[in-house]
Amino acid sequence: MSDPLTFVQHVLPPLVRLLCFISLGILMGIFIENLRWSTFMARLATPLVRLAHLQPVAGASFAMAFFSGITANSMLAEGFAQKKITRKEVIISNLFNSLPIYFLHLPTMTMIAAPLLKQAAPAYIGLTLGAACLRTCVMVICCRLFLPPLPEGCVTCELPHSEPLNLRKVVLTTLSRFAKRMQRIAIITVPIYILVFFASDLGVFTWLETTIATHARILSWVPTQALGVIVLQISGEFSAGAAAAGALLENGLISVKAIVLALVVGNILSSPMRAFRHQLPVYAGIFKPGLALQLIAANQGLRIGSLIAVGSLYAMWG
Repeated sequence: MSDPLTFVQHVLPPLVRLLCFISLGILMGIFIENLRWSTFMARLATPLVRLAHLQPVAGASFAMAFFSGITANSMLAEGFAQKKITRKEVIISNLFNSLPIYFLHLPTMTMIAAPLLKQAAPAYIGLTLGAACLRTCVMVICCRLFLPPLPEGCVTCELPHSEPLNLRKVVLTTLSRFAKRMQRIAIITVPIYILVFFASDLGVFTWLETTIATHARILSWVPTQALGVIVLQISGEFSAGAAAAGALLENGLISVKAIVLALVVGNILSSPMRAFRHQLPVYAGIFKPGLALQLIAANQGLRIGSLIAVGSLYAMWG
């Protein structure tokens, strides 16, 4: 694709269209989050909290996780310090909070995935949602087995009172967050999208396929083009892998199923790095070091196990 005119015709139009859809999607996602949709979700979750026999502090932490994971964990740490809940209850409750934390960022993640992954977006979002629901089901069973019944009372009443919703403040906050988020995503998306097109044009994927077939038969089950998606997810963030996946789909180089499986594998392999890069500093500041490491290990173990389960089912019957 050495001809500049060919580059403009084949790369720029879909890239500009993609960035427009991403901009609109991110703006809508952040706006929905700022409208406190989590309040509604927290109220819906009250029956689930009671079903899981969560103590009042743990139940309030679960509801708070729809707003802030840091605040939810701080509530658990404070309850543990005051001996309102045991160490076992802290671990179980922290694992139970994975579902609301997932929903906390679902609007923005969906709005990023939809324009980038297109027809692959519903499958990938569905698998990650299914994994989050599977983790919650496992934890409900554990809570019912190991925790005493929840006393009568209002779970969401223990949440801190928030000031009335101000539409002007919501709009300004949304625009501020949008500008920062879009700048970071554009810096990642644009060069990756262009590089994938050039790599395809130069025959890089064909060379990789031959090399892997000759020297790395253990990776033969992974489509050659999907390796870049996995690597980018491990070394970067979701938007990096999604950008590469979107470029591959746009160019017709890989199937939807292969892209979805590559994203799931990248998600699994990036979990340990994500834990030490993002979770460890936060958890170490809230819990004691030993408990923090125990919580991170349990979180990542349950998360990886649930992704492997849903990914395996999709690989067999998707």
